Amino acid sequence: MPVVRSSEAVVHEIHGARFVSYATPRTGSKELCAWRGEIPAGTKAPAHTVNREEILHLLTGELLITLDGRTERVTAGDTVIINPGATLAVENPTDRTAVSWVTTSVGLEAELADGTLISPPWAN
Repeated sequence: MPVVRSSEAVVHEIHGARFVSYATPRTGSKELCAWRGEIPAGTKAPAHTVNREEILHLLTGELLITLDGRTERVTAGDTVIINPGATLAVENPTDRTAVSWVTTSVGLEAELADGTLISPPWAN
């Protein structure tokens, strides 16, 4: 039975946010990836278009989520469904770190507005 201890989670940092990876093919998952996202106060991540569905559940804090040009304020307990092909931007306009739990399928890639393709290690 694969069990990933919190002490074994892999940490990645990009665009001012911290991603703590738990479920990936390297840890025994065959189809899904899951990670905790820590978005510090004042962080504004660049817009990116995803190729896989993502489910983002906000554990603590507050975020502005822009999905295909529509911005919503989400608070702790809210869940955002990001469909494949959607363009997503995340901003933390508050003075506290927001913490999310994200689940997606293996093979997630994100394309930035300039055409840069990112294959995040916490989702592959």
